Amino acid sequence: NSVLQKGKKNRSVGFTLMNAGSSRSHSIFSIVIECCSVDSDKNEHIRVGKLSLVDLAGSERQSKTGASGDRLKEATKINLSLSALGNCISALVDGKSNHVPYRDSKLTRILQDSLGGNTKTVMCANAGPADYNYDESLSTLRYASRAKNIKNKPVVNEDPKDAKLREHQEEIARLKS
Repeated sequence: NSVLQKGKKNRSVGFTLMNAGSSRSHSIFSIVIECCSVDSDKNEHIRVGKLSLVDLAGSERQSKTGASGDRLKEATKINLSLSALGNCISALVDGKSNHVPYRDSKLTRILQDSLGGNTKTVMCANAGPADYNYDESLSTLRYASRAKNIKNKPVVNEDPKDAKLREHQEEIARLKS
């Protein structure tokens, strides 16, 4: 709990016309879990998992937020990083792209291992019911829908030697039967 409170103190919020406590930054909370098991030959096998919880600051239209000065600069940076994340998601989903532009923003660089490769990706979207926010809600749902289409094939993270040994043992067992 103290770790979350410390992170919350570093979170940046500010007043806009849409929200008195508007997020002015993205927040990322990562948990790494290591599991060690011992087999019958007293060999240790280590598996590692990582859970990243990400709170994205919402994209903003200057006309609705009334942002100016520092708030406008923040909104511009937020929108640029969300655009870069959208580009990465699109590259992962379309299947035709040889390059995923993870290095286009700090956000996508940090989330690189959470988006592609050995992961499962889930996005929860927060959409407001007010008709005033219809365009933003629709945009948010489309953004989340693209993330839903990321197809990865996660496997258990284990030491390569352990994995090879396990494969050989399974092959031996299969040949014996």
